[in-house]
Amino acid sequence: MTRKVPIIAVATAPGRAGVGVIRISGADLSPITKALFQKVLKPREAHLLTLRDAVGAPIDQLIAIHFISPASFTGEDVLELQCHGGPQLLELVMKRCLELGKDSGLVIAEPGEFTLRAYLNDKIDLAQAEAIADLIDAQSEAAVRGAARSLQGSFSDDINDLIEEITQLRILVESTLDFPEEEIEFLENAHARERLKKVSDKLLALRSSAKQGKILRDGIQLVLAGAPNVGKSSLLNRLAGEEVAIVTPIAGTTRDRVKESISLDGVPMHIIDTAGLRETDDLVEAKGIERSWDAIRLADVVIFLKDFNSEASPEAATEEALRKAILQALPPKCEVLEVLNKSDLLATADSSTRGGTLLISAKTGDGIDGLKKKILEIAGWGGSHEGAIIARRRHLDCLDRAAEHIDKSQQFAADGNISLDLFAEELRLAQDQLGQITGKLLPDDLLGKIFSQFCIGK
Repeated sequence: MTRKVPIIAVATAPGRAGVGVIRISGADLSPITKALFQKVLKPREAHLLTLRDAVGAPIDQLIAIHFISPASFTGEDVLELQCHGGPQLLELVMKRCLELGKDSGLVIAEPGEFTLRAYLNDKIDLAQAEAIADLIDAQSEAAVRGAARSLQGSFSDDINDLIEEITQLRILVESTLDFPEEEIEFLENAHARERLKKVSDKLLALRSSAKQGKILRDGIQLVLAGAPNVGKSSLLNRLAGEEVAIVTPIAGTTRDRVKESISLDGVPMHIIDTAGLRETDDLVEAKGIERSWDAIRLADVVIFLKDFNSEASPEAATEEALRKAILQALPPKCEVLEVLNKSDLLATADSSTRGGTLLISAKTGDGIDGLKKKILEIAGWGGSHEGAIIARRRHLDCLDRAAEHIDKSQQFAADGNISLDLFAEELRLAQDQLGQITGKLLPDDLLGKIFSQFCIGK
C-alpha cells in the first residue's frame, strides 16, 4: 500500500480496440521518458512519438502525455501512452517500458494502485475512490449518474458537513466538562439539543439516500420460490420479457437455479428462478433444490408463488409448511411477498388481490405491473433517481452505527439524564464512524481489501 516505486499497467479493457492506453505513475518519470523517447517531454502536451525495441526497430507510433506532480490523477508524475489497441501490441509496449524503466524500479501495478495513490496523496477521498469503481461497474443509467455524483464529491460533502457539525458540538461539550455544575445551563445556552436534533435529522435523510444508492449499485436480489409447477419459470419469462427458462406442465422441469438480470424502473434486478421446493429422490433435482435454498438465504426479496387453486387443495398444508421454512431461512431484513398465480383460470377476476395477497397471471401478464411496483416498494426503493448517490454496504453500516451513537448522545442530553462526558463520548464515536466512510479513520487492512477489488489499470 505504500510502495514508492513507479508503476505501470494497461488502463483500457482487454481485447482489440482502435486505441489502447498504458499508464505509468511515479515520483519522477523524467528518467523513464528519456529512456523511452530520448527526450524530456513538455508537460501536458500530446507528443506523437515512435517507441522502438532494443535493436531500433519500431514497435508502435503513439501519443505520449506527461503530467507533472501534483497536477495529475495520482498526485505523482503520470505518463500516459496512447497506443494502437491490439492486445499483443500493448504487451510489447509494456515489455519495452519495463525493460527501459528497470533502473528506475518500474513494476506492474497492483489492482487499484493508481486510485489508491490518488487517495493517499489527497487527490480524492475514499468515498470518491469507491465511486470510480462503481462508475465502471454501473449497470444502469441511474447508477452511472449516481456514481458520477459521488465521484464529484456530493456524498463526501454531506458526510463532511455532518462531521463538522458534530465537531463544533464536541468543542462546546468538551470545553464545559470541567464545570459540571453548569451542564444544564450549557445545554440551554448552546442550544445543544436543537443542534443535535438537526444532526440526527440530516443523518436520517443521508441514510435514506444511501439506501437508495445501494439499491442502484447492487440491484435487488429477487428469488422466485414455491412448490413445483406453480409458474415460477413463467413468471421469470414474463418479468424478463423473453423465454429464458423452459416451461412445461411437468413438475420439476427446473432442476437448477436460472438467473436473469433486468432493469425495473431504472433499478437493476437480479432474478433467480429456483427449482420447485419439495422432497425428491432424484439426485440432480435434489442438488438444484439445495442451491435454491442457498439463493433464498442471500435474497433481498423472495416471491413465494402459489397456484390460486392450492389454497383449497390437499397441498395447502404442505405449502404452509414450505412458507414457514422459507421464513426461517431468510436473511435479516429480507421480506417474503406472497403471490397467487394463474388468475387467468378464474371465472371472474374482479380484483388484483385475494385476502390481501397479490393475484397475477404469469401467462397473460395480468397483475404484473402491480407486482413490479410491490417488489420495488418492499425492497426499499423510493421511486426517484433525482439526486441519488451510489453507496455500498460498508457506507450503510457506518451510517447506521453513527445514528446509534447520535441516539445515545440525545439520551445523555435529556432532562433528568444529563451526562456531558458520555454525551461527548457518543459524539466522538459517531464522528469516527462517519470518518470511516471518507477514509479519514479507516484501518489499513480494510483499505487494502477495498482497493484489491479494483481493476489493475485503475
